[in-house]
Amino acid sequence: MQDTPWSGPLVVGIDVGGTKTHLRALTGDALVADHVRPSSGWRPRDPVAAAGWLATLLTEALPRGVRPSALAVGAHACETARQCTQIRTALQLHFDIPALIVGDAELLVPAAGLDKGVGLVAGTGSVAVGRLPDGTAVQVGGWGALLGDEGGAAGLVREAVRAVWAAHDRGEQPDALALGLLAAFDVPEVPGLGAALEAATAPSAEWGRHAPAVFAAAEAGSDLARTVVADAGRALAALVGRLAARGVAVDDVVVAGGTVLAQSSLYDAFTSALAESVPTARTQPLRAAPVEGAVAMARSLV
Repeated sequence: MQDTPWSGPLVVGIDVGGTKTHLRALTGDALVADHVRPSSGWRPRDPVAAAGWLATLLTEALPRGVRPSALAVGAHACETARQCTQIRTALQLHFDIPALIVGDAELLVPAAGLDKGVGLVAGTGSVAVGRLPDGTAVQVGGWGALLGDEGGAAGLVREAVRAVWAAHDRGEQPDALALGLLAAFDVPEVPGLGAALEAATAPSAEWGRHAPAVFAAAEAGSDLARTVVADAGRALAALVGRLAARGVAVDDVVVAGGTVLAQSSLYDAFTSALAESVPTARTQPLRAAPVEGAVAMARSLV
């Protein structure tokens, strides 16, 4: 690429999500590119492949002949500092520019215009991130549908099935939650829910898409479903509590994710539980696009 034709530096922020990727490039306040594409092909556990994927994205999204001055990427499934550093190192072979690679949840705090705080995501999965006073990133949660992700869509469905099984073992008749899950998974009886869960080849996505059945059952009056939602809210609050216990500043908690922001009952359960466990924490739903956090990070590099 040739040098940028603009007088000021061109900063690029990229939000690589689990489903879609958003690239935004600016010089000063002038928007140069705003590009959204599917995240298919993103392989964060292969640093060379991930760097090549990002390099191709930059080439396709930026005007021909334009070279970025700085780049920041919030990357889905970039779970450790070592992994993110390896991707950044591999990316230097394509673009020898100041660059930063972080987990995508780290974009929330700067996207909200804050210098410090906690980013909490509850979408298909759940995770919370923050930084210690020395700048070290700390992530809690995000362990996937099989073992974790409480408060995310997949975790909600897993715990709902467990609650329905327990009710079945107590000899109770199927309630609105059980009937909703049976319809969602297209199985005739409660015991069949186990095989339906096990048949999923991509548990996070396949379980998570049935989360609306849990919230619908709660609205229909299912005590089981309401308990599952309340427990999910407490689990999300517990993520923030773990960060606080490790020394992360948790005064501000920026919340994002299609599950928690779309379902007021879950958001309310989370904020209520957080008020009890970490009373000094202030929550706010993220209103800006997460890519704005990547742009802010890129600006800090120039």
